[in-house]
Amino acid sequence: MAQTFNLSASLRDKSGKGAARAARRAELVPAVIYGDKKAPLSINLELRELRRHLATTFYTHIYDLKVGNDTHKVIPRDVQFHPVTETPLHVDFLRVSDTTKITAAVPVEALGADKSPGIKNGGLLNLIYHELEVKCFANQIPEHITVDVSALTVGQSIHLSEIKLPAGVEITLHDKNATIVTITAPSALRAKDEEADAAAAAAAATPIAVPAAKQKAPEAAPAAPAKDAKKK
Repeated sequence: MAQTFNLSASLRDKSGKGAARAARRAELVPAVIYGDKKAPLSINLELRELRRHLATTFYTHIYDLKVGNDTHKVIPRDVQFHPVTETPLHVDFLRVSDTTKITAAVPVEALGADKSPGIKNGGLLNLIYHELEVKCFANQIPEHITVDVSALTVGQSIHLSEIKLPAGVEITLHDKNATIVTITAPSALRAKDEEADAAAAAAAATPIAVPAAKQKAPEAAPAAPAKDAKKK
């Protein structure tokens, strides 16, 4: 279930691009707190502290965000990054409570790969969905959606309908037969199987030659009847 973490920020007195650039030069990250039918609150986060939290499952965490003498219970909703340096440029936080129902993208985690017979035999773990969107109360967001692959062999899969979720958590993906994770054959083995299939198909398509001695000679065409001689 979702854990609550602590995060601190300072009020941002000025808004606009100039104020935001000044904050970033001071190694601060502009952010905003919104929601819960209250006015948005502009704040600045310390870049170093934010980076530490970004290294975790940031989007599934509930934060007690302290701004001055006030504490806001929030969840991260969006982070904008610099396209080249990947430095965080802006963060959006949503105010939440225990009765706030939201959607969130939760990472999928495969467990038991070291015990999987398929992987032990050279198969490859293929995670089709790296995260799944869930709908639940803010305080029920799971850290991960775990999938046990310890019994899978090559070619076997786990589908959405087979995943067990905590009470109150619902996955928004409608296709219950969607494949979440599968064990695929290694590329060398797949290539060998494909070559064998191609050879079998080619053999089936090639006509069987009949030895010349056993070939039936074509029947001679019947002789044309002789024409009647002209009467003298």
